[in-house]
Amino acid sequence: MILVTGGRGAVAASLSKSLRAECLSVQVGSARPDRLPAETSAVACDLTDPETFPAALAGVSSVFLYAEGSTIDEFVSAASEAGVEHIVLLSSSAVLDPDADANPIAKAHRTAELGLADAPMTVSVLRPGAFAGNARGWSWSIKAGDPIRLPYPNAYTDPIHEDDIAACAHALLTAPTHRGTHHTLTGPESLTFTEQIDRLAEVIGRPVAVERVTPGAWKQEMAERLPASYADALLDYWRSRDGVPTEITGAVTTLTGRPARTFTSWLEENAAEFTG
Repeated sequence: MILVTGGRGAVAASLSKSLRAECLSVQVGSARPDRLPAETSAVACDLTDPETFPAALAGVSSVFLYAEGSTIDEFVSAASEAGVEHIVLLSSSAVLDPDADANPIAKAHRTAELGLADAPMTVSVLRPGAFAGNARGWSWSIKAGDPIRLPYPNAYTDPIHEDDIAACAHALLTAPTHRGTHHTLTGPESLTFTEQIDRLAEVIGRPVAVERVTPGAWKQEMAERLPASYADALLDYWRSRDGVPTEITGAVTTLTGRPARTFTSWLEENAAEFTG
C-alpha cells in the first residue's frame, strides 16, 4: 500500500488520483481526513502529531511525504517499525540556496531532508522550484480590477505544474528507476513575473496591470497573511532573481519520459479562477 500524505494539497490530490487510476492500493493521509472527497480512502495523518503515525503507516510499503521537519525523526521511526521500504519526500529547491539555513522556507525542508539522510529505507527527494499554482495569489486583484502589486516584477521563476510534480512522484513510487536520488524539478521556461502576468492576460482575454511597489510596502500588505520571516525570505529570493533567469532542468522528462507542462497550459486549465 502507498500512503500519500498532505492529502488536501494539489500535488497529493493529483498523485493519489493517478495511482488509483492504475488500480494501486492508496491511502490518503491528512490532518483533516473528513475534508477529503468521499471516495477517498482517507486516514488521519497529521505530520505535526506523531501519535497519528502508527495507524496511518500500518500495512504501508511506500510513502509520499510532505516535508515537516519538526517531527521527521518520529516519522522515520514509525515508518521503520511499520516496514516502509521507500519514501518520496516533497522538498524544495530552496535547500540549494547558499543561505538556506537563514531562510525559514528552505530550513524547514532541509531539516526534513537531513532527518531522512540516515533512514533505513530507500529515500528519493523531489526539489521543485516555484509552483505554477502560486499565480492564484493574483486572482483577487484581477477579479477586483486592481493592478497586481509586485516589488520585483522582473524577477525570474521557473513555474512548474503541480501535475508534473505528481507525475514525478508517481514514477518514483511505481518503478525502481531513479529511486534513492535527488531531483531538482522546474517548469520548461524561466519567466519573469511580468511575463507570467502577460500570459495570464492573454489567456483570460483582458489586460492586467502591474504596479511596482517597494519591498517594504509589499511586506506590509502581506502582514496579515504571511509571517514577516517568510516575507523576508521571499523578498531576498526575488531580489536575487531580479533580471536573472533561473536554470531549467530536464528532471521532469528524465523521470516521466515526457516534457514538462508549460505555465500557459496551467493558466488555461485554471482560467476560471481569475474570471469567476
